Amino acid sequence: MTALSDVLIAVAVIVLVVGRQLRARRLDGERRLWLLLPLVLVAAGLRDTALLDPEHRATAAVLLAGSLLTTAGMGCAWAWTVRIWREADGVLWSRGGTATVFAWVGAVVIRIGWYGLGAALHVHQSGSVLLLSLGVLLLTRSVVLRWRAGQLDGGKRHTLAA
Repeated sequence: MTALSDVLIAVAVIVLVVGRQLRARRLDGERRLWLLLPLVLVAAGLRDTALLDPEHRATAAVLLAGSLLTTAGMGCAWAWTVRIWREADGVLWSRGGTATVFAWVGAVVIRIGWYGLGAALHVHQSGSVLLLSLGVLLLTRSVVLRWRAGQLDGGKRHTLAA
């Protein structure tokens, strides 16, 4: 894939996910799908043989690691912006709000900052880094949201949707 197709895929995923997060949704409604999309994105990102700039391999690795760590942090922050509640029938629900949108904007700004830092250091950054980062963001958010939902039931495990 080209960098343009990576960006278009990322934009489509973001629009889909944010749109879904801003509506109330059952947390137990979609079994195991919470893991599928993030893993597909991570695999798509890792498939790129030029993920690290061969001329600046060490710097590129540090940039990638730093960006993935901050992306995981943003996934945690995003998961905490989502309201989780149990209805009278026992079903768990979730819904993002204004803070969720700000968490997404923050994640995008941070991603742009990492690209800017890489450009300032003359490190080529593959478009696949965007897909990899998005996969890490979604996976982290889903894991933290599952954990939070489990806390409502005293630690019981739940299979949640992405």
